[in-house]
Amino acid sequence: MLSSSDTTKQIALIENALCVLFVPATPGEYDLHALISCALEETGLSYIHEAKIAERCRADFLVGNICIEVKKSKPDRNTLLKQVTRYLSSSEVHGMLVVTQRNVSLPNVIMKKPVRVLSLDKLWGVSLP
Repeated sequence: MLSSSDTTKQIALIENALCVLFVPATPGEYDLHALISCALEETGLSYIHEAKIAERCRADFLVGNICIEVKKSKPDRNTLLKQVTRYLSSSEVHGMLVVTQRNVSLPNVIMKKPVRVLSLDKLWGVSLP
């Protein structure tokens, strides 16, 4: 298993790869998946799309041992927290990056594993027609 420091560095590397995303204001969730796939490929990060990590747990992306979960709009915090906890209970997952359109607050550590939230609306800034 990666050390906590190595896991945090890997999450930061993935987050940096995704910070270049320019996402239209009203994408579908699979549009977001396609953009994330391209960003990961452009930075040479290998991933598994729709990776089965446990029974009833299919990660949107698995990059090494880091799970990426993609949520369109602003997800319900409690539902997302349960899902993230379920995913992190897998021994295959050492950390989590949640990519959302709108910011949602999650703990930085769940089950002693690092968690980051990448809010795409923070990447967009002010957009004028």
